[in-house]
Amino acid sequence: MNSELLLPVGNMAMCLAAVHYGADAIYVGVPFFNARGRSADLTMAELKEMIDLCHLYGVRVNLAFNVVIFQDEYPKVIETLKEILPMGPDAFIVQDLGLAKLIRAMAPNQRIHASTQMTVTNPDAIKLVDDLKIDRFVLGRENSINEIKLIREKTDKELEVFVHGALCVAYSGQCFTSESLGGRSANRGQCAQSCRLEYELFVDEVKKDLGQKKYLVSPKDLMGIEEVPTLKELGVNSFKVEGRLKTPEYVAAAAKNYREVLDGAPVNLEKRTEELSTTYSRGFFSGWLHGVNHQKLVDGTYSAHRGLEIGTIKEIKKKAVMIDSTRDLKAGMGLLFAGPKEDQGSKIFTALRIGKNFEVELLQKDLKLEKGMKVYLNSNEAQAKDLQRGWSSREHMKKIPLKFLVQGLYNEPLLVKVTDPEGREIYAQTISNLAPASARPMTEQFLKDELSSLGTTVYEMGTFECFIQEGLFLNHRELKDVRRELVEKMNQARIERRARVETFDLKPMVKNQTEAGLNILLRSKKQVEGFAENFALFQGHKDIIKSVILDFEFGKDYAASVELIKSLGVKAGIATTRILKPAEYYNLNTIIRCNPDLILVRNLGAIEYLRQMSQIPLIGDFSLNVTNSLSLDYLTSKGLGSVNVSYDLNQDQLLDMLEFSDPSKMEVTLHQYMPEFHMEHCVFAAFMSNGSSFRDCGKPCEKHEVKLKDPYGNMHFLKADQECRNTFFKATPQSAGFLVKELKERGVGSFRLEALNETPEEINLKIVTYLKLIKGEITADYALNSLKVVESYGLGLGQMNKSDTYKDRKKETNQHK
Repeated sequence: MNSELLLPVGNMAMCLAAVHYGADAIYVGVPFFNARGRSADLTMAELKEMIDLCHLYGVRVNLAFNVVIFQDEYPKVIETLKEILPMGPDAFIVQDLGLAKLIRAMAPNQRIHASTQMTVTNPDAIKLVDDLKIDRFVLGRENSINEIKLIREKTDKELEVFVHGALCVAYSGQCFTSESLGGRSANRGQCAQSCRLEYELFVDEVKKDLGQKKYLVSPKDLMGIEEVPTLKELGVNSFKVEGRLKTPEYVAAAAKNYREVLDGAPVNLEKRTEELSTTYSRGFFSGWLHGVNHQKLVDGTYSAHRGLEIGTIKEIKKKAVMIDSTRDLKAGMGLLFAGPKEDQGSKIFTALRIGKNFEVELLQKDLKLEKGMKVYLNSNEAQAKDLQRGWSSREHMKKIPLKFLVQGLYNEPLLVKVTDPEGREIYAQTISNLAPASARPMTEQFLKDELSSLGTTVYEMGTFECFIQEGLFLNHRELKDVRRELVEKMNQARIERRARVETFDLKPMVKNQTEAGLNILLRSKKQVEGFAENFALFQGHKDIIKSVILDFEFGKDYAASVELIKSLGVKAGIATTRILKPAEYYNLNTIIRCNPDLILVRNLGAIEYLRQMSQIPLIGDFSLNVTNSLSLDYLTSKGLGSVNVSYDLNQDQLLDMLEFSDPSKMEVTLHQYMPEFHMEHCVFAAFMSNGSSFRDCGKPCEKHEVKLKDPYGNMHFLKADQECRNTFFKATPQSAGFLVKELKERGVGSFRLEALNETPEEINLKIVTYLKLIKGEITADYALNSLKVVESYGLGLGQMNKSDTYKDRKKETNQHK
């Protein structure tokens, strides 16, 4: 297929803007099941209307089904698919592996696209899921052009790349901050936008003065319009714009500019930046397309729409402001004034150029402005009205060109064939036969004029061929009837889709009894040595220690630690990094060389690579986002001995999943510091050095302990991994110890205890406590009370105890539609 321009849609106005400004395809959320919880869902009737409209104009419709699915939702998911599949969506965008498996079973020929929430950043992940017959992969926004090139060389699957819009600082599908702070799930479209909050930086427990920089994990918006020609040449199939929560004007501006560049127009960056900035911009940057640049990705002084920087305040008069700007300012434009404490804004009432400056009178009179403030153009009424004409004014609307072929012979009906750009052929003919004309015979021009009168339709005449005998007569009304019949038939042909929908049924699983054991994840060599030195503490419960898993910041200490653990008669494991990019196999090869007893695998690509390159047993981590039995079954069929279930699950959802799953293949984390963000952005490099990457940052992560304090007073630990990616941990640990008894009774095979920065003494006490709890020697309440003694930040029951984690706030809205 040719390069596709894919635009975001949240309502019909945005859809019209996308269609009439040149979108090849749109993407819109499946009602109730999409990753934009703050948007109002379409009803099924509205969704069908939108799909039909797009297909009429030759625009494809991709439906975002990009959330994890909970076990009890499968009946509703199946009914939703039965209702939507006959509408003929061109593709489903899917995060959940179980859902992909379900769609493939119910609709064998339905196109499936892997969402960016599937965290596909390498060709190995694409190879692993080949049996799901996924047609396209939306690559992680963190992939650079060079990495995209390497992926392109290794797969013939379609690749989709984000080129414009908001950048999530966390890897999509790997953000649990919303979950951690408020029991909401970014994997369920309930993102709390925690990355846009203010944070204070603490280095070795001391607050670092960063001046006006307080939005430490809020990146600039992505603008990759300069990179479009290169990406097109590499063979990227789809160019995606983010923004289902934005405005129709935003969609129109993005579609117009990216369409022109995709079609070969010059980039003309300055002009395009201005038009795109005024519809929405937190400042533009090329994101990760050219690799990491920690100094430029995050500005740190703001996190909301500012628009285009146009100058500074030169002078403040009694009724006006003098602005030093080369940009022509006019009444109706919106200006934002960036201050040290807060931004302020106003529409322009009057604007007059005086030399190199503009004297501007503002509608808002009570602003507290100062000389030297930066000035931004953040709205433009004239531009907005001009964009609106593109989808509301008939002369600007998109038209579908049709080929007309007309044949007329004496004593036969007039026959008209119409062909659309995709090759569909439609025929219509007159009721009456053509007869000799007594006066004013039918001409080729007459036929062309009548058949091309398509003004209220979506069509226009493209080419016209006519073969008629001279001197024949046709009733004018019959020709109008033929034209109307052709339009109706072509509409039906362009809209019509046929879908074969198979049945699907889930059955509860017969349980196998298994003995539960504890996996202990340690994060430093010191913790491992403390575990070994005090191993006598665990001798009475050694039989339920399944393994000790190493998750170190640096791999150089792995080999010795593995040997030390094995010498105790305990299985030793090593965790992979959470992300795998092309050519990042050094860490995986290091793990293989250390010869652990098992490997904790955190991404799809690592599963594929390790199962091809070694015989070491593999178990899966929470980052694989398993929330249902179908996903669990799929991953265990790929060779995983067990999978740690997703942190999106609450208590009820976990128990529901157990009814349909093999519990011996499930691992549940009992104690952890919630890993909130996992990001390519490095806070250490950005705010503790002048370096743009690991090459010149001086590696402050090796020398200092760093925490970020949020506006609510929570302190979050920050750690870098072996590829310099940062994980942002919640400082307060949480426990699911209250569930141990019931989970054991239901046959869960593995529990996990995760350390973070604890001393060996603190972590050893935790290990003893949880071993006793699993053994049934103490109660959950006793365990919690015991652990509070060594927890300086307190201990909460955490996510597993939240029954109201995902509240579908859309239901009430849609019931009234």
